[in-house]
Amino acid sequence: MIAVIDYGVGNVFNVLKACRYVGADVQLTADPASIQKADGIILPGVGAFRSAMDRLNQQQLVPLIKDTVKRGTPFLGICLGMQMLFASSTEFGVTPGLGLIPGQVIRLPQQADLQVPQVGWNQNRLQQDDSIFRDIDGCYTYFVHSYYAECPAKYVVASVDYGVQVPAIVQRGNVYGMQFHPEKSGKVGLNLLKAFMKEVQAHDLASN
Repeated sequence: MIAVIDYGVGNVFNVLKACRYVGADVQLTADPASIQKADGIILPGVGAFRSAMDRLNQQQLVPLIKDTVKRGTPFLGICLGMQMLFASSTEFGVTPGLGLIPGQVIRLPQQADLQVPQVGWNQNRLQQDDSIFRDIDGCYTYFVHSYYAECPAKYVVASVDYGVQVPAIVQRGNVYGMQFHPEKSGKVGLNLLKAFMKEVQAHDLASN
Protein backbone atom coordinates (compact mmCIF):
# COMPACT_ATOMS: atom_id res chain seq x y z
CA MET A 1 0.00 0.00 0.00
CA ILE A 2 1.16 3.51 -0.84
CA ALA A 3 0.04 6.25 1.52
CA VAL A 4 -0.63 9.72 0.08
CA ILE A 5 -0.33 12.09 3.03
CA ASP A 6 -3.50 14.08 3.56
CA TYR A 7 -2.68 17.39 5.26
CA GLY A 8 -5.12 19.70 3.50
CA VAL A 9 -2.71 21.33 1.04
CA GLY A 10 -3.65 21.14 -2.64
CA ASN A 11 -5.96 19.00 -4.70
CA VAL A 12 -4.77 15.40 -4.51
CA PHE A 13 -7.50 13.88 -6.69
CA ASN A 14 -5.32 13.71 -9.81
CA VAL A 15 -2.40 12.19 -7.87
CA LEU A 16 -4.64 9.43 -6.55
CA LYS A 17 -6.19 8.88 -9.98
CA ALA A 18 -2.78 8.63 -11.70
CA CYS A 19 -1.43 6.21 -9.09
CA ARG A 20 -4.46 3.99 -9.40
CA TYR A 21 -4.20 4.12 -13.19
CA VAL A 22 -0.71 2.57 -13.04
CA GLY A 23 -1.97 -0.13 -10.69
CA ALA A 24 -1.02 1.15 -7.26
CA ASP A 25 -2.96 0.33 -4.12
CA VAL A 26 -3.07 3.90 -2.86
CA GLN A 27 -4.73 5.45 0.17
CA LEU A 28 -5.23 9.13 1.09
CA THR A 29 -4.58 9.31 4.82
CA ALA A 30 -3.37 11.38 7.74
CA ASP A 31 -3.57 8.43 10.13
CA PRO A 32 -0.12 7.85 11.69
CA ALA A 33 -0.61 4.07 11.90
CA SER A 34 -1.52 3.83 8.20
CA ILE A 35 1.43 5.99 7.17
CA GLN A 36 3.83 4.03 9.36
CA LYS A 37 2.85 0.65 7.90
CA ALA A 38 2.73 1.87 4.26
CA ASP A 39 5.13 0.30 1.76
CA GLY A 40 5.66 3.69 0.08
CA ILE A 41 4.69 7.29 0.84
CA ILE A 42 3.82 10.25 -1.39
CA LEU A 43 3.80 13.85 -0.12
CA PRO A 44 1.88 16.05 -2.58
CA GLY A 45 1.43 19.80 -2.21
CA VAL A 46 0.37 23.04 -3.85
CA GLY A 47 0.69 26.49 -2.29
CA ALA A 48 3.02 28.19 0.18
CA PHE A 49 5.90 26.40 1.90
CA ARG A 50 5.32 27.94 5.35
CA SER A 51 1.62 27.11 5.58
CA ALA A 52 2.27 23.57 4.36
CA MET A 53 4.97 22.97 6.97
CA ASP A 54 2.66 24.46 9.61
CA ARG A 55 0.02 21.90 8.64
CA LEU A 56 2.45 19.00 8.91
CA ASN A 57 3.63 20.23 12.32
CA GLN A 58 0.07 20.78 13.57
CA GLN A 59 -0.80 17.22 12.63
CA GLN A 60 2.45 16.01 14.25
CA LEU A 61 3.47 14.29 11.03
CA VAL A 62 7.05 15.57 10.77
CA PRO A 63 8.63 13.08 13.25
CA LEU A 64 6.62 10.27 11.65
CA ILE A 65 7.84 11.19 8.15
CA LYS A 66 11.45 11.29 9.32
CA ASP A 67 11.08 7.94 11.06
CA THR A 68 9.61 6.19 8.02
CA VAL A 69 12.36 7.59 5.81
CA LYS A 70 15.00 6.45 8.30
CA ARG A 71 13.53 2.93 8.15
CA GLY A 72 14.05 2.92 4.37
CA THR A 73 10.48 3.38 3.15
CA PRO A 74 10.48 4.84 -0.40
CA PHE A 75 9.26 8.44 -0.15
CA LEU A 76 8.23 10.74 -3.01
CA GLY A 77 7.57 14.48 -2.74
CA ILE A 78 5.65 16.15 -5.58
CA CYS A 79 5.82 19.89 -6.43
CA LEU A 80 5.60 21.70 -3.06
CA GLY A 81 6.04 18.26 -1.50
CA MET A 82 9.46 18.07 -3.17
CA GLN A 83 10.44 21.53 -1.91
CA MET A 84 9.54 20.50 1.64
CA LEU A 85 12.17 17.74 1.49
CA PHE A 86 14.90 20.38 1.78
CA ALA A 87 16.35 22.09 4.83
CA SER A 88 14.53 25.41 4.41
CA SER A 89 12.71 27.84 2.13
CA THR A 90 12.97 31.62 1.79
CA GLU A 91 9.29 32.00 0.82
CA PHE A 92 7.66 34.54 3.22
CA GLY A 93 10.80 34.47 5.34
CA VAL A 94 13.06 31.52 6.13
CA THR A 95 11.05 28.44 7.15
CA PRO A 96 12.60 25.10 8.15
CA GLY A 97 11.67 22.13 5.98
CA LEU A 98 11.89 18.40 6.58
CA GLY A 99 15.68 18.40 6.14
CA LEU A 100 15.75 15.11 4.24
CA ILE A 101 17.92 16.54 1.43
CA PRO A 102 20.54 19.29 1.93
CA GLY A 103 19.66 22.56 0.22
CA GLN A 104 17.43 25.61 0.29
CA VAL A 105 14.36 26.57 -1.71
CA ILE A 106 14.67 30.04 -3.27
CA ARG A 107 12.64 32.18 -5.66
CA LEU A 108 13.13 31.90 -9.41
CA PRO A 109 15.00 35.02 -10.60
CA GLN A 110 13.10 37.69 -12.49
CA GLN A 111 14.21 37.75 -16.12
CA ALA A 112 12.88 39.85 -18.98
CA ASP A 113 12.03 36.91 -21.23
CA LEU A 114 10.81 34.41 -18.60
CA GLN A 115 7.64 34.62 -16.54
CA VAL A 116 7.58 33.82 -12.83
CA PRO A 117 5.97 31.48 -11.95
CA GLN A 118 7.10 28.94 -14.49
CA VAL A 119 3.85 27.51 -15.85
CA GLY A 120 3.90 24.92 -18.60
CA TRP A 121 6.02 22.23 -20.21
CA ASN A 122 9.80 22.06 -20.01
CA GLN A 123 12.39 19.55 -21.23
CA ASN A 124 14.28 17.41 -18.71
CA ARG A 125 17.97 16.65 -18.97
CA LEU A 126 19.23 13.59 -17.08
CA GLN A 127 22.10 14.18 -14.66
CA GLN A 128 22.30 10.75 -12.98
CA ASP A 129 22.04 7.80 -15.37
CA ASP A 130 21.77 5.18 -12.61
CA SER A 131 18.44 6.54 -11.34
CA ILE A 132 15.14 4.67 -11.46
CA PHE A 133 13.93 7.74 -13.39
CA ARG A 134 16.67 7.58 -16.06
CA ASP A 135 14.08 7.40 -18.89
CA ILE A 136 13.24 11.08 -18.24
CA ASP A 137 16.07 12.37 -20.46
CA GLY A 138 14.71 14.63 -23.20
CA CYS A 139 11.11 14.27 -22.03
CA TYR A 140 8.78 17.17 -21.27
CA THR A 141 6.89 17.48 -17.98
CA TYR A 142 4.45 20.07 -16.64
CA PHE A 143 5.61 22.68 -14.11
CA VAL A 144 3.81 25.25 -11.96
CA HIS A 145 6.15 26.94 -9.45
CA SER A 146 7.77 30.20 -8.39
CA TYR A 147 10.48 28.70 -6.16
CA TYR A 148 13.11 26.06 -6.84
CA ALA A 149 15.64 24.00 -4.94
CA GLU A 150 19.27 25.07 -4.76
CA CYS A 151 21.17 21.95 -3.73
CA PRO A 152 24.39 19.98 -4.32
CA ALA A 153 24.61 18.45 -7.81
CA LYS A 154 24.93 14.92 -6.45
CA TYR A 155 21.26 15.00 -5.44
CA VAL A 156 19.97 16.21 -8.83
CA VAL A 157 18.69 13.39 -11.04
CA ALA A 158 17.31 15.65 -13.79
CA SER A 159 17.09 19.38 -14.40
CA VAL A 160 15.38 21.87 -16.70
CA ASP A 161 16.61 25.21 -18.01
CA TYR A 162 14.52 28.18 -16.91
CA GLY A 163 17.15 30.90 -16.99
CA VAL A 164 18.76 28.91 -14.17
CA GLN A 165 19.17 25.17 -13.90
CA VAL A 166 16.12 24.03 -11.96
CA PRO A 167 16.31 20.60 -10.29
CA ALA A 168 13.33 18.71 -11.72
CA ILE A 169 13.97 15.37 -10.00
CA VAL A 170 16.07 14.93 -6.87
CA GLN A 171 17.08 11.90 -4.84
CA ARG A 172 18.88 11.08 -1.65
CA GLY A 173 18.76 7.37 -0.88
CA ASN A 174 15.12 6.32 -0.58
CA VAL A 175 13.88 9.93 -0.78
CA TYR A 176 12.76 11.21 -4.19
CA GLY A 177 11.28 14.52 -5.32
CA MET A 178 9.67 15.85 -8.50
CA GLN A 179 9.31 19.61 -8.95
CA PHE A 180 6.86 19.08 -11.81
CA HIS A 181 3.44 17.41 -11.64
CA PRO A 182 3.75 13.80 -12.88
CA GLU A 183 -0.04 13.46 -12.65
CA LYS A 184 -0.37 16.28 -15.21
CA SER A 185 2.50 15.15 -17.46
CA GLY A 186 0.72 12.57 -19.59
CA LYS A 187 2.35 9.24 -20.39
CA VAL A 188 5.76 10.46 -19.23
CA GLY A 189 4.42 11.25 -15.78
CA LEU A 190 2.57 7.95 -15.54
CA ASN A 191 5.77 6.06 -16.41
CA LEU A 192 7.63 7.94 -13.67
CA LEU A 193 4.97 7.01 -11.12
CA LYS A 194 5.16 3.42 -12.36
CA ALA A 195 8.94 3.45 -11.79
CA PHE A 196 8.36 4.63 -8.22
CA MET A 197 5.78 1.87 -7.71
CA LYS A 198 8.32 -0.72 -8.88
CA GLU A 199 10.83 0.65 -6.38
CA VAL A 200 8.22 0.35 -3.63
CA GLN A 201 7.52 -3.26 -4.63
CA ALA A 202 11.24 -4.10 -4.72
CA HIS A 203 11.75 -2.62 -1.25
CA ASP A 204 8.74 -4.53 0.08
CA LEU A 205 10.05 -7.83 -1.29
CA ALA A 206 13.53 -7.17 0.11
CA SER A 207 12.06 -6.39 3.54
CA ASN A 208 10.02 -9.60 3.76
